[in-house]
Amino acid sequence: LKGGTSFLLELDTAKAAVANGVSGTNGAAKGTNAPAAESMLSRRGDNILVEQAISVLRKRVDALGVAEPIIQPAGEKSILVQLPGLTEADKENARQQLRRAAFLEFRMLDPRMQEHLASGLIPPGYERKGIVVKDKRSGRQSVEPVIIKKAPEQGLTGEYIRSTDVSLNPMTGEPIILFSLTSEGARIFADVTTKQVGQRLGIVLDGEVISAPNIQTPITGGSGQITGNFDQKEAIDLASALDNPLKVPLRIIDERGVDPSLGADSVASGIKAAVYGVIAVAAFMLVYYLFAGVVANVALLLNVLLLLGVMCSLDVTYTLPGIAGIVLTVGMAVDANVLIYERMREELHAGKSVRGAVSAGYSKAFGTILDSNLTTLITSVLLIILGTGSVKGFGVALTVGLVVSMFTALVVTRLIFDAWLATGERKSLPMFSLIKATKVDFLKVAKPAFILSWAIIIGGLGYGIFVRGGNMLGVEFAGGDSLVMRFNESSKPDTGALRKALDELKLGEAAVRYETDPGSGKQFLNVIVAHSDEAAAKGEASNGLRAEQVLKKAFPDAKFDRVALDTVGPAVGFAVQKSAIIASLLSLFGILVYVAFRYEFSFAVGAVLAVIHDVLMTIGLYCLTGLFHEGGLDRKSTRLNSSHEWISRM
Repeated sequence: LKGGTSFLLELDTAKAAVANGVSGTNGAAKGTNAPAAESMLSRRGDNILVEQAISVLRKRVDALGVAEPIIQPAGEKSILVQLPGLTEADKENARQQLRRAAFLEFRMLDPRMQEHLASGLIPPGYERKGIVVKDKRSGRQSVEPVIIKKAPEQGLTGEYIRSTDVSLNPMTGEPIILFSLTSEGARIFADVTTKQVGQRLGIVLDGEVISAPNIQTPITGGSGQITGNFDQKEAIDLASALDNPLKVPLRIIDERGVDPSLGADSVASGIKAAVYGVIAVAAFMLVYYLFAGVVANVALLLNVLLLLGVMCSLDVTYTLPGIAGIVLTVGMAVDANVLIYERMREELHAGKSVRGAVSAGYSKAFGTILDSNLTTLITSVLLIILGTGSVKGFGVALTVGLVVSMFTALVVTRLIFDAWLATGERKSLPMFSLIKATKVDFLKVAKPAFILSWAIIIGGLGYGIFVRGGNMLGVEFAGGDSLVMRFNESSKPDTGALRKALDELKLGEAAVRYETDPGSGKQFLNVIVAHSDEAAAKGEASNGLRAEQVLKKAFPDAKFDRVALDTVGPAVGFAVQKSAIIASLLSLFGILVYVAFRYEFSFAVGAVLAVIHDVLMTIGLYCLTGLFHEGGLDRKSTRLNSSHEWISRM
């Protein structure tokens, strides 16, 4: 809602230090290696590593100057980092700071390096790497090949760094990083530099050799400096990372970004939806139930206030799905009142007094209200437990709304009616009646309805699987990069031309369509391309960013401007699919158990089968909406090809 970026990071234990100190980390001096890290994760060490990573990330994020960031665990080996209000200009810097492990190692270069480079032979325990060298006059960069040890010398890593600072080289004026070591680190560093006078000491950061100075004299003061091809800002960022190294590397598996301006539009749309929803529901209750409707509206307003108050007290972060949950509970808040009022109407028609009708209405409707809300709570609580991100936000809003609505409907409205009845004898309780006769023979149309519903289910699922295929799945499920951009509507490019321009990236089929925000009326371009795990692992630009660059270059008059970018890896998408399926199955099982204990098993089976039917019918209708999308049939052959992959994944 506020705009900004959300990162989901995962502990990458495969890149932690390997056995015998090879590719050591800042923790290698203490014997940390990949098998040990994996073992630690399997023995409650996951919590320790996650907590250490959160502590480090919090310090790094504070250095970015982001107000009220959210950094919290998200599963056993994942961390959610939300940076509200972050501009696109600062996004890349934040991404690098979060991913940078800051694994510092001091490794000796091969004393016979030139001889071995000429022969192409790499001695055991060494590896070939390169140092980026920048020519001071021309500014051109070249790579100097070096042969360097695989393990840090005497286990000397960044684990022993006490503090860092940034200064300028008095000879060249270039930024340098000054570091001081702990007492143990100073002892080891002095021993290494004493024994290796005249040799080159490689300084390796995150597996890359950034410099390899000659050891001219023993360094016994417990301090040193790091030089390299970095500017002032890069030096400051690197020093900050070295002060806060990670025990285990992190990789970004999910990234979502929203421009602050789009966040403001979302807030405005969400508020409009909530206000219009409350007004519409309140107007209906007032017109249809008259005085009883006024009572329901008082409870409705109190319901909204209590819902917002409880969510604020729980320190809940508001999201668009969370607002959707609030709007939904507004409609559900009067459901209980409708059940009570219709019971009152029946009691009044049966000849009871107003006082007796009110009492009977609440007592007889209580069981139905309790059952309907508890079965819904089973689902909403599971959304909180199994859901992630926005899904969890929706579950929280729905759960709180259900509990609050039960209180306002059963307690608050009853108190108002009791106070009203206490003021004197009431002869009538008028209500508007739209449907006079309630005896409708629904079973008369059971067979046609059965045939129609299963035709929708079979036809919809068949069309979804064999025609739409994997393209039916959103980015959250299938993975991919979803790019949203605003543009100059007077120079709006054709979608065919946009797809043709994207073909040069060779990313496979790209989904390109224009969408209109119903809240603001603004039109945006939505581009969905495949996700590349390899690019993410290398820290390269995502396919979504590459698509943005291509379109901006190909259509300069359109003035494309990114407002949102979601990057979801296939592993994350599969995890979301898995959690959604598990939540659905557990919800059905929970409803089955509740209804079986509350009534009897046959009723429970019937209720669950009805819910399964409704779910399948809903999915079938979703599949059939592809017939009405732009380009719904023009890419049929491609969708047929992708359907086989989707079926295998299912």
